[in-house]
This record gives sequence, C-alpha cells and structure tokens, in this order.
Amino acid sequence: MLRGTRGRAAIARGARIAAFAVSAAAALWVASLAAEPAANGRLVGTGAGSGTMDEALIQSYQNNPQLNSQRSATRAIDENVPTALAGYRPRVSGTASLTDQYLDQLTRTTGTTAGIPATYTQAKGSIAVQSYGLTATQTLYNGFQTATRTRQAEGQVFSARETLRTTEQNVLLSAATAYMNLLQTAAILELQRSNVNVLEVTLRQTRDRFTAGEVTRTDVAQAESRLSGGRSQLSLAESNYVTAQAQYLQVIGVPPPARLAPAPPVDRLSPRTLDGAIARGRTEHPLITTAMYNVDIALQQVKIAEGALAPTVAAVGNVQKNFGSTQSLAVLETLQASIAAQLTVPIYQGGAEYSAIRQAKETLGQRRLDLDTARDQVQATVTQAWGQLDAAKAQIDATQSQVTAAEVALNGVREEARVGQRTTLDVLNAQQDLVNARVALVTAQRDRVVASYTVLAATGALSPQILGLKIEVYDPVTHYQQVRDAWGGVRVPDGR
Repeated sequence: MLRGTRGRAAIARGARIAAFAVSAAAALWVASLAAEPAANGRLVGTGAGSGTMDEALIQSYQNNPQLNSQRSATRAIDENVPTALAGYRPRVSGTASLTDQYLDQLTRTTGTTAGIPATYTQAKGSIAVQSYGLTATQTLYNGFQTATRTRQAEGQVFSARETLRTTEQNVLLSAATAYMNLLQTAAILELQRSNVNVLEVTLRQTRDRFTAGEVTRTDVAQAESRLSGGRSQLSLAESNYVTAQAQYLQVIGVPPPARLAPAPPVDRLSPRTLDGAIARGRTEHPLITTAMYNVDIALQQVKIAEGALAPTVAAVGNVQKNFGSTQSLAVLETLQASIAAQLTVPIYQGGAEYSAIRQAKETLGQRRLDLDTARDQVQATVTQAWGQLDAAKAQIDATQSQVTAAEVALNGVREEARVGQRTTLDVLNAQQDLVNARVALVTAQRDRVVASYTVLAATGALSPQILGLKIEVYDPVTHYQQVRDAWGGVRVPDGR
C-alpha cells in the first residue's frame, strides 16, 4: 500500500511538472497575442531581432509582385492622355523619291507648207529625277472629339489609380493575414509540442504504475493512444507552420524572421459604429470610386461616338521640291507649295457610326448599374466584416473563460487522481481539454486582429498613410505629370 501511495505521488509530481510546461508555453504565446497596446499604440516586442507587423506591411508594399504589376499597369494607362492630346497637334510627314529614267523624245519643229519639208528635233538621254516633299495637316474641328477623348483618358487615369488603391488594400490585408497566420501556427506548434512532452511523461509514469501493479494494461494503452494522437496533431501543426511560412514569403516577398512580435488590432482607425463604417465605405472605398469614374468614361464614349457624325475641318500644307523632270530634259528643278482647307462631311458610312452610338449608350447604362452593384457590395462587405469583428471579440472572452475553467478542472482532476479518485483517462481528458482551449484562444486572438484589418479594408481606409507606416508612399501622379505633355521620345521616365 505504501508503494502505491508513493507511485501515485510520483505520478502527480510528474504530471504537475509536465502540465506546468505546457501551461507556461501556452501562456507565453497567448499573452503575446492578447497583449494590450502600449502608450504609443504599439505592442511591446518579444525580443531583439523580432519581426513586427509594420515591417511585414512595409515589405509587402515594396516587394509584392502583384502590387508592382498594378503600378506598371497604371503607368501604362497614363499614356492614354498624351495619346488623346495628340489630336490637338499637327501631323507632319515627309516623302522622298529617286527615279532613274531613260527619255527618247522626237519633236516636229516645223510643218510642211508650200513645199517646205518638215524639220524634227530629237532629245534623248538618261534622267535622274529626285523629289522631296513635306506635308503638314492640322485638324481645326472634328466635333470636339479630341477634347472628349482627352477627358475620357483622364477618367481612365483616375479609374486606374482607384484600381491601384484596391490592389494596395488587398495586398496589405493579405500581408496582415499572412503575418497573423504565421504567428498563430507558431503558437499552436509550440502548444502541440509541449502537449506531446506532457503525454510522454504521462506514458512513462503510467508504465511505471503498471509495473507496480497500480493500473491495468488498459491505462497504458489509453496513454499510448493519446500520445499517438498528440504526435499526429504535432505533425499537422508542423505542416501548417511550414505552409504559413510559404504564404508569408509569397505575399510579403521575403522569408519570415525567426520570431514575430505580437500585433495589436487596428480598431482605433475604424469608425466606432456600424453605420459610420458603412457611410465611410460608401464614400471612400476604391471599388465605388472606380465605378464612378467608369460611368464618366462611358459617358465620354457616347459623346465621342456622336462626334463621328460631325464634319471635319483641317488645314493641309504641302511643299515639294523636284530636281529634274520626267517630261523634259531642259527642266532642272521645280518647287511647289500649297496650303488648303479641307472640309469633310460624313453623309453615310453604312450605319456603323449609328451602331457605335447605340452601343456606347448601352455600355453607359451598364456602368451605372455597376455603380449601384459596387455600393451594395461594399455595404455588404462592411456589415459582414463588422459582424466577424464582434464575433471575434466575443469569442476571445468565451475562450479565455474556457481556458480558466480548463486549468481549474485539470488541477482538480490531478489532485483527485493523486488520492485515487480519478483515473489516468480522466487526467488525459482534462489535459486535452486545456490544450484545446488554449488553441481556441490563440485562434480567437488571431481572428480578432485579422478582423480589425478586414473592417479597415472594407471601409476603404487600409492604406500606408492611415496605418502610419514609415515608408515613402508610391505616388502615381508623379509619372502622370512626367508624360502628360510629352511631344515625343521613346524612353520612359525611369530611363528604359
């Protein structure tokens, strides 16, 4: 009996030591996730060399290939404006020709009158004729199509900038999610590793008790089964951690650091109420502003199509210099110059222009419906994100209570097992309940932070400026101003 009492006491001590290990490890990770912001709004780092959320967002803003690709697309659309402005400028073309021609010309100089015979003059030889010409055309009136195309091109530029804002928001949200996913999987991996250590200690102690005759083979099998399950969960946690690292690299563009500092939610940057968030989203979200610019672009296209029915007035100037003549060897050079006004009145071109007008009007109606759809979509997205944020907050409170209760239950079951009132299975179940509760708390903390970024993105306010990132923000206006009034050149502003 004394041996059994000592065995149970040893088991209790071993279980307490093992349980303390998993509890301490779990508490460390959960505390880092649940930490409150410091006075400056930032969380206290976990140590030197740790990566932070701000660093991850900055790196994704600089390195993400999807974002850089959209910036290139925006710069390409900037060129639509100088293309449209070309309609105000003259079009000049030059021609040059060189002709080598052999001429054999016989000319009668006098006729046959009163018996006087006719006389003839013959000219023959090789003639090299050079001709050079210059033609300039300036459109004076074309139904205001040039002005309309310019306004349309400017609308396309503004729309592209809003599309770039959408991409920036998506990339920053993906970066925040990847950061929190890696932090979450690392915490769960540590929890599962500590849990396996506990189960290994429990199995060794159970085998000792079986050797001492205090428990049966069933208790040993239960401990072995639970250890195998724990190792399986550990392997899954390791796989999830590796996957999270790969996603971090894909989104942010650099490998993750060895340690990640905790990240606070960004609720302070969002409106305090759902109605305020919806109102902000309906006025600032880039999906809505993009749709608004697309309506204007479609309206300008209607005017362009209607302008095709208007007459066109153009001034045409021509200068041509010829050296030599194919008509006469005596002509050495000629100079011709002309200036004319051309009036072109479209009367009927098969009905294509009328079809283009009808098509443009239908597209305009579609763009207006797209604007209504965008507003409804943004409102639904804001409402959904707000609900997820409220649910995440409630889940944190619930899981924290769950963890506290599971800790109390485990301590109680452990003490009862020490005096023989609980079995090994009861201790294993209580231990597993605590691990599950801590995993749930880690997940809830992750969801809480990601949901706060999701709400910010849903309102159209997820940007480096609002987040306060210490980075030079990409300004698409710079490139636009560099190319807008360019009259020529094949190199882009960066020198390519």
